[in-house]
Amino acid sequence: MFRTLKTVILALGVGAALAVAGIQPAQAAPAAAAQITLNPAQGPAGTSVTVSGSGFKASTTGTVIAGSTTFSFQTTASGAFSTGITIPAIAPGNLTITAKTSSIKASATFAVAATPAPQPPVVSTDPFRFGVATPGGPLAAAELDEVSQLAGESPSMVLFYKDFLQAPPIAELNAVRARGAVPLLTWEPWAWGGGLEQPAYSLDRITAGDFDARILEWGQALTAWGQPVMLRFAHEMNGNWYPWAEGVNGNQAGDYVQAWRHVHDVVASTGASNVQWVWSPNVPYWGSTDLAGLYPGAGYVDIVALDGYNWGTSAAWSSWVSPQDLFAPGIAQLRGIAPGKPILIAETASSEAGGSKATWNTDLVSYLAAQPDVMGFVWFHFQKETDWRINSSASSASALSSALLARRS
Repeated sequence: MFRTLKTVILALGVGAALAVAGIQPAQAAPAAAAQITLNPAQGPAGTSVTVSGSGFKASTTGTVIAGSTTFSFQTTASGAFSTGITIPAIAPGNLTITAKTSSIKASATFAVAATPAPQPPVVSTDPFRFGVATPGGPLAAAELDEVSQLAGESPSMVLFYKDFLQAPPIAELNAVRARGAVPLLTWEPWAWGGGLEQPAYSLDRITAGDFDARILEWGQALTAWGQPVMLRFAHEMNGNWYPWAEGVNGNQAGDYVQAWRHVHDVVASTGASNVQWVWSPNVPYWGSTDLAGLYPGAGYVDIVALDGYNWGTSAAWSSWVSPQDLFAPGIAQLRGIAPGKPILIAETASSEAGGSKATWNTDLVSYLAAQPDVMGFVWFHFQKETDWRINSSASSASALSSALLARRS
């Protein structure tokens, strides 16, 4: 009744016969599942990522899909690949990255991070300093960021203005300090909008102590703040357009020096050793008040300064003037009046009308940086009587940035 094994094998086939005999046939190993890895697996849009995969169809082309963007790759004889991709512009969150060859595919998740805000350039450590004034003042961060990008460096001085009616500007001082800069605080002894004739703010009333409560408040606040601040009191006093000038608003010769010394002494009485006093006339011009009679004295001034603009042909009375012609006469006078004091150009800018503003910007930095006692300049970045802004033209902005870079090199 029993047939031989050979007969069974012939009748049932090899597999069945082995089963009858209690012998299990060897099973083929299952194919490995396709998979991919990402390196790195997180970052902002624009990140370069290496996608590596295995288990795909061998020796063929495939595609990596990242959002709406695709990248091709070629697999090896073992079905592996490695290719570079760039994360497309996409909102922060998880992005599925998929690789596929014909019917084989695998996915991994890339965590798209928020793109960090661009950081403004740093403040230069060059001893010849760059500063700026903008319409919004220290709290207008976007304006100061724009200037930093235009100039290729963040300003080390930020100029802004307050009148006698305003409280000490601690928020503005903090904002300047947070940017790594020093405040250049222009303090104007008048009420904004009140015009040239303001008898309540005549120089003799300041000297008489009528504003001592406000001056003391400022001194105490600056002392408590404790950080370096340049206090530019009653600037451009040699002109005739502010009520603290001699010859207007009832002011007499000698009144300016007396008022300055009084304000200085009241602030100093609070212990404000962090305050540097900046005496800042306009560049001398025909008919301006002589500087010698307006200088309060070496013990009352830490920095002497000049304000000067190249109006070009933007006004009926003006003409183009080079930086050297604009500032050299005044700098020479300051050296004679206040020998050894550092000199600051506290306000300057150029019009586009009547010449090359780009060349003027280059010459300004070159001329001033060559003066060993000139500590820097402050650009008046306003569109006001004319377009004084750094970027009134692309060539103007490029020239100033290049000039500042050259002086850092």
